[in-house]
Order: sequence, then structure tokens, then C-alpha cells
Amino acid sequence: MSGLMALLDDVAGIAKMAAASVDDVAGQAAKAGSKAAGAVIDDAAVTPKYMQGFAPARELPIVWRIARGSLINKLVFLLPAGLALSAFAPWLIPPLLMLGGAYLCFEGAEKVAHALGAGKGHGGPDGSHTEGDAAHLEEAKVAGAIKTDFILSAEIMTIALAAIPESNFWMEAATLAMVAVGITALVYGAVALIVKADDVGLYMAERGRLGATRALGRGIVRAMPGFMKLLMLVGTAAMLWVGGSIILHALDQMGFPALYDWVHHVAVAAATGAGEWAGNWTGAVEWAVTAGIDGLFGLALGLALIPVGVKIIKPVWTRLMPAR
Repeated sequence: MSGLMALLDDVAGIAKMAAASVDDVAGQAAKAGSKAAGAVIDDAAVTPKYMQGFAPARELPIVWRIARGSLINKLVFLLPAGLALSAFAPWLIPPLLMLGGAYLCFEGAEKVAHALGAGKGHGGPDGSHTEGDAAHLEEAKVAGAIKTDFILSAEIMTIALAAIPESNFWMEAATLAMVAVGITALVYGAVALIVKADDVGLYMAERGRLGATRALGRGIVRAMPGFMKLLMLVGTAAMLWVGGSIILHALDQMGFPALYDWVHHVAVAAATGAGEWAGNWTGAVEWAVTAGIDGLFGLALGLALIPVGVKIIKPVWTRLMPAR
């Protein structure tokens, strides 16, 4: 009997250790995922445009196909690559972060340029014009969305990897896997809600039994175009902020701290100057100033990169990964 009790105690101890490990993984995954906020918001903002032009019945199946491709991108290709980098070439992570940050700055600046009327007429989402019947169009759209997702997922996974505290191989693998699954579910769950919101609103407006229900439905239908514009605006701002922040932090880690230190000093000075009226909000002032300068830096860098991206990188990427 005493042996059985000892065994049960051991099992209970192992269960507690496992639960603590799960809690650690979940906590690290949440922190690492939050660092990738800009890429996550942009992923959610970009994907709904791939549903344009399709019958409502095809929208959710297309979202599922893109989500499945996103999971494959993260778990099959990017997770092993990230773990290999962490184990054998950790010095490559800051340069890769800078590359990903530059891509975010480029994409954000290109959206700003398009909004101002410059650079339009490049074609579809990946820079090409797609023709053909609905089935071929769907295949091309899904392939283009998965290609775009691969870049954003690479940035998300690299940011998450850099944010994970130094730990053993299995902890890093479990944390990255949780980040991959959690962010994919969050992004494409949100996308599914967004693309079907107008259909739900229309159904409520036409078939609602109560006047309030019909009014709410009409309100949802009217609000969705503005909401999509707001989402794109927030996504663009987040891309520029996160992209600029990534590059400045990576430069600091690589031994070039001048710009990072300057931004920090300006933000601290602004928070100190605002201390009389900001009260307990001086930390928020410092964060806002830092984010604003990071975003302006990201915009300036992105605008400088637009000619390189449009004339060199996009054609090369399209040639290497043509739409199916």
C-alpha cells in the first residue's frame, strides 16, 4: 500500500511539473506573440481582400484553405528553421529581424503611397493580374494569400523566437508551436468574422423579428466598409511602428546603439516634460513618443525602399514563387 501511495505521489509531482511547464510555455507564447502585434494585425487586415469577388458560400472555405496553408508555413517550414537558427546560428537572428522589419516598413510605406495616389496599377495582391474562371481564380487567390502569409509568418516566428527567454530545445519548440497555432487561430478566426459580418448584418436586416434587430443589422452593413478602412489604417500604422522598432532594436543589439539611444532620450525627455499634467501617465507618454518616432523612422525607410521593392524584390519573388 505504501508503495502505491509513493507511486501516486510521484505521479502527482510529475503532473504538477507538467502543469507548471505548460503554464511557462503558455506565458512565454503570450509574451512572444504580443511582440509580433504589427505583423499579426497586418495579416488580419490584408487577408480579407483575397475574398473579394467570390460568392458568399466560398468565403469560409477560402479562409480555411489559407489558414491551413498558414499553419503549414509555420509548423512545417518556419518552426524547424527557427529552432535550427537558435541552436546553430543565433547571430543570424538580429539581421533576419532587420530584414523582416524592413519588409514591414516597405509594405506599410507602399500602402501610404497608394493612399496618396502614387504607385497604383500594379495589379492584384501579389502584383499580377489574374484571369480565368472562378475555380482558377480561387486557386490563384489562395496561392497568393499563402505566399503573402509566408512572409508575414516568417516575421511573426522570428520575432517570437527572439522574444523567448533562453531555455531548452523542447521549451522553445513548444512555445513556438503554441505561438504558431494561437496566432493562426486568432488571425483567421478574426478574418472569418470580418468577411461574414456583412452577410450576418444583411440577414438580421431582412429577417430580424424585432425592429431593433433589423436596425442593428442595417448598422452592421453600413459600418463594415468604414471598419475595413479603419482596420487597414491600424494595420498600416502597426506595420510602420513595429518595423521601425525592430530595426532600431536590432541595430542596438548589433553594436550600433546611436539611433535607439536617441529615440529613448527624446521619449524620456518628453515624458519628463509632460510630468506636470500627465501625472501617472508619464509611462504612456514615453511609449507614445517612442512608438511615434519608430513609426516615422519606419515610414521614411519604407519610402526609400519602395523603388527597390517594386523594381527588384517583387519581380524576383514572383519569378521564384509564381502563382499556381
